[in-house]
Amino acid sequence: MMADRDARRGVSPDAEAAVPPAARRATLAGVDLWRSFGTTEVLKGVSLAVAPGEIVALMGPSGSGKSTLLHLLAGLLAPERGGAWLNGARLDNLSEKKRSDLRLRHCGLVFQFGDLIPELTLAENVEMPLRLTGTPPGAARRRARDYLARLGVVEQADRLVSQVSGGQAQRAAVARALVHGPEVILADEPTGSLDTITGELVLEALVGAARDQGSAVLLVTHEPRVAAWAGREILLQDGRVVGGQTALEAEAPGGEGTPWSPR
Repeated sequence: MMADRDARRGVSPDAEAAVPPAARRATLAGVDLWRSFGTTEVLKGVSLAVAPGEIVALMGPSGSGKSTLLHLLAGLLAPERGGAWLNGARLDNLSEKKRSDLRLRHCGLVFQFGDLIPELTLAENVEMPLRLTGTPPGAARRRARDYLARLGVVEQADRLVSQVSGGQAQRAAVARALVHGPEVILADEPTGSLDTITGELVLEALVGAARDQGSAVLLVTHEPRVAAWAGREILLQDGRVVGGQTALEAEAPGGEGTPWSPR
């Protein structure tokens, strides 16, 4: 069945062996990613790369494949074809345990509705990546409160998720994604449930992570005002890249510039 699908796509069996140098050097990269759900092809050969310190906005209408692509790049889903690289490691060749460990240590994830652990306080949620990677409790507590303060919710630090507003919980989720200084930040509509002023606070934190700690940031959004914070945009439609530059393209013969400098 896979061979029939590949033949229909016109994909050579040797295509995966020819990994672009950009994908090998990028902090985050996907090459020729395909993914279906049932008979519906959601992604159809998408490639991209994000450099250290670069913010890339991934745009497209609902159903274009943006969230599926983010999940593939985080190793939360496996591609049917193609490969995803995080910090030099090919995710789809790793065991689930190794993928989870790589995400924990090197990746920060932000989803539209936060996905905090409801039984914990905001501070305990933010501390979690630090505690799981061996940071002493006192240091983890101080760093968590520092990030909650940056995002304007330190006064709610000791409240349970059910005791704060959705916007406050979302800011805590952003703090959790940033607190351990990840090399990669994947944010799926991080401002979708926030008002304009609070959304700008979140975007300032994500931009600051790219600037101050050299994180590669992939920002999934359908809002032009959010995409304006990025240095580069990629447009998806019907599972394909239809606009912008993926950074892999910059190494094609005759390409201009370098994919490793934020625009």
